[in-house]
Amino acid sequence: MTTTARPRYGKVYLIGAGPGAADLITVRGARLLAQADVVLHDALVTPEMLELCPQAQKIAVGKRCGRLSTAQAFINKQLVDCAARHALVVRLKGGDPMLFGRADEELRALEAHGIEFEVVPGITAALAAASATGQPLTQRGVARSVAFFTASSAPEAAPPAALPAADTLVQYMGGREAAAAARALLDAGRAAATPVVIVENCSRADQRVWRLRLDELERRPLQWQGPVLLMIGAAMATRAGSGIGDAADIVAEVAARAA
Repeated sequence: MTTTARPRYGKVYLIGAGPGAADLITVRGARLLAQADVVLHDALVTPEMLELCPQAQKIAVGKRCGRLSTAQAFINKQLVDCAARHALVVRLKGGDPMLFGRADEELRALEAHGIEFEVVPGITAALAAASATGQPLTQRGVARSVAFFTASSAPEAAPPAALPAADTLVQYMGGREAAAAARALLDAGRAAATPVVIVENCSRADQRVWRLRLDELERRPLQWQGPVLLMIGAAMATRAGSGIGDAADIVAEVAARAA
């Protein structure tokens, strides 16, 4: 009786690319990219980041809201197939793989096939945005808690009953859902004057930063070209000399870009 030999798999690394700028990836992440046989990368990974792995085969498996995207089941299969053919496989994800990165599904697929893996953390967008804008997410006497959330969810999932109740809220992938989140926060009792800082294309050369109030965000649905992150709470109040634009700036900027 003949038996089919189980394939011998290489090792898969889930690496956080960070918020965008190529020099914000960790040293470990950059070293592994330079050794990779194949790199499966997100849509938010920049061309400059991919220059760190010129030797590797590159496979785009991006997911972008409102655009043609790669199905998660296909990505999982690609990871398994690549591990069967290559010794060192990198799954390169924007930000940190373990935060809103669908890492659980990919790790389960690897575990189901007995494939060895390692996760290399990256700088998540919330921390990069706080640094880029000079707006700490916590502030003594003002903000002692921070919550990250996103309105995006699987189609079969029930919507969350309420938004987090932390002092500072950070909404990932907030471009299309920003106004709805602002409305929910106002309905839950957040002050209309609560400051909001919006960061588009965080850490990249085309990064844009604006400031407005929560009630202004609720009244003015906005369209964005790049990934958007919102930081909401009293800790976002303007400091003298911060150089961040006001609500009028953001409306004028978006109108000019749409023209």
